[in-house]
Amino acid sequence: MSDLSRRKFLRAAAVGAAVTPACSVAPAAAAPSVRVRRQSPIAVASSNGLEAVRIAVERMQAGMRPVDAAVAGVEVVENDPNDNSVGLGGLPNERGIVTLDSCVMDGPSGLGGAVAHLQNIKNPAQVALKVMRHTDHVLLVAEGALEFARAHGFREQDLLTDASRKIWLEWLEKRSSVDDWISPEENGEHGTEWFQKYKDKTGTIHLGAVDANGDVGSCTTTSGLAFKLNGRVGDSPLLGCGNYCDNDVGTGGSTGRGEACILVNGAAFTVHQMALGKSPTDACLETVKRVARMTRVARLLDAKGRPDFQVKFYATDKRGRAGAAAMYPGKFAVCDDSGPRLEDLAALFDSRD
Repeated sequence: MSDLSRRKFLRAAAVGAAVTPACSVAPAAAAPSVRVRRQSPIAVASSNGLEAVRIAVERMQAGMRPVDAAVAGVEVVENDPNDNSVGLGGLPNERGIVTLDSCVMDGPSGLGGAVAHLQNIKNPAQVALKVMRHTDHVLLVAEGALEFARAHGFREQDLLTDASRKIWLEWLEKRSSVDDWISPEENGEHGTEWFQKYKDKTGTIHLGAVDANGDVGSCTTTSGLAFKLNGRVGDSPLLGCGNYCDNDVGTGGSTGRGEACILVNGAAFTVHQMALGKSPTDACLETVKRVARMTRVARLLDAKGRPDFQVKFYATDKRGRAGAAAMYPGKFAVCDDSGPRLEDLAALFDSRD
């Protein structure tokens, strides 16, 4: 056989191997590939996304693709200076700089886009959408992400509001006993609850969307962990960690401790659990259990041996079901033909007490 013929044969064999399943697929995993027609779109989000899910469903009803509807929904949170978890007014890193992360994923095309450590652009989800649509890449970071945003006409602005700056300065005053920053408490003032309130402050919005045809799309956007080390990136811009979707199955996403979500590939794991036949709520709960099992270091555990942090997962499936689960109790937002509302998360533990 000539070298050319051999290469042709090997290519053909490789293609055949790629399309031949290595093992039989259970009916529960194959069923979602059938196109599903629903009466109404549905969207699920973190609890700060009540208006976001309403907007997303409204846009899908008007014919917008789910991924675009998800980005349109989270924009209202990114633009809100009073929400210090996302976009304008987000809490800064340890240097007082607001850096933003986001990723989007489109079910029908299987494509995704993301930006990380982006400065001065209040709508990172829109930039991530441009990355998906206008490049052959998935993730752009830091100065490269900012250059890309500028090229597409995004306006730069200072994202640190007076309120966020005040919180950052208070953090500087309280963080250490070996520097020259002085807490008002040390000068005789009170407010001992402050440090506990902000020491593990995380902020994110995830939104998963399914339209009336059963097509899916999803988005996660954040300003990240408050007062993080300069250069830190969490799960939100990482496809498979803070956000993931599969047009044959549904969507998954997370908020809370990003490092924990990264270590378990939380969003993808949630979607895979649905592919195995679990409901959205049960799939999210399995992911929470996985986080708990993988959390072994003493500094991350409470006195009862439980994870000493909150993490939440959200999911929708092609059938139009939505669900969410967390380490500890909380709420999530959902919107369908019954309108937007907050519902209780399924929780692995009853309380943090």
